[in-house]
Amino acid sequence: MTTTPAFTDPLSTRAVHAGRDDLAAAGVHVPPIDLSTTNPLPDVEHGGDAYETMATGGRPTATDSHVYQRLWNPTVARFETALAELEGCEEAVAFASGMAALSACLLATVSAGKSHVVAVRPLYGGSDHVLATGLLGTAVTWATADTVGDAIRPDTGLVVVETPANPTLELLDLSAVCAQAADVPVLVDNTFATPVLQRPRRQGAALVLHSATKYLGGHGDVMGGVVAAGPEWSSRLRQVRALTGGLLHPIAAYQLHRGLQTLTIRVRAQQDGARRLAEWLAEQPAVDAVHYPGLAGCDPQGLVGRQMSGPGAVLAFSVRGGYAAAAQVADAVQLITHAVSLGGVDSLIQHPASLTHRPVAPEARPAASVLRLSVGLEDPSDLIVDLDKALGAVTPTT
Repeated sequence: MTTTPAFTDPLSTRAVHAGRDDLAAAGVHVPPIDLSTTNPLPDVEHGGDAYETMATGGRPTATDSHVYQRLWNPTVARFETALAELEGCEEAVAFASGMAALSACLLATVSAGKSHVVAVRPLYGGSDHVLATGLLGTAVTWATADTVGDAIRPDTGLVVVETPANPTLELLDLSAVCAQAADVPVLVDNTFATPVLQRPRRQGAALVLHSATKYLGGHGDVMGGVVAAGPEWSSRLRQVRALTGGLLHPIAAYQLHRGLQTLTIRVRAQQDGARRLAEWLAEQPAVDAVHYPGLAGCDPQGLVGRQMSGPGAVLAFSVRGGYAAAAQVADAVQLITHAVSLGGVDSLIQHPASLTHRPVAPEARPAASVLRLSVGLEDPSDLIVDLDKALGAVTPTT
């Protein structure tokens, strides 16, 4: 009988091996990709039973037919198993995008007869937009971190928060929010932190959401979303996915599962670079303010080291001169790519108020002077040279 060795860094080790523990016994070294859109049925009765199980959110047994890819796919299931383990949750459910994942959570909430959502800004612009419009049948009350409990009503089915927040990197005390929410499930967008730096389930969150397109994939070449949760929520989310069709493609699932193998080393190296850039930007005369949890004054509650193991690899900074100056900097960078998204191996810069957060209500929209920078794996010295030139290109205001 073999025993599991004691590892000094379990997360790094499990990121490499999660969802792959059976591969050696199967005689392969990398996970197989199952592209079948339909699957043979043993007979009408067993096929029908398997269909009903999966269409209502259940999981197939080892002997069940998977029937149809919209209901179940083993390659997707491997990625889900791995991500659930890293987040410390029992299960996970993957979707075609982060917004598909959030939409499934909202639809599952509404279908359970709870159409009211409490949300704390800032949120990703797409999340803010879908809540503000009520497109999926929800009504939202915007609260602060301290007033979540006051905003909860009998028909509240979900509390939605993001920390670190997009794009201003504001931190939120998850234990305090979950305590206020009491029996109402709390959904935490953990895209910026990843399980490398933060595991919201430990603070009481019921659902942990990722735009897997970002750090989990990590190379800007695959889109997906995933929610880690307990069995009951996961069953509800699988039913929504089966009925609405927001499924993750098997090849995308393979790429995201592969991305987990290098997640810890990427996030920690990118974080080191972000620290250097944040400290350098804070000294630049063309910069009004830098928003980064690793800087003094940006983490007043002391959540880095208590809730998060590090400040992450995304920062935001305000350019002196407002919108015109910020736009000039975004246009002037050369090594850094001017593009939306984040979490990849190459550095990206964008103007949130004009792009990702354009649909957000004016009173909650990021300032026009703010740029968001996702730090990649380039040498920080090269990134500093690029930013120095771009800041130097700003036309002085009189």
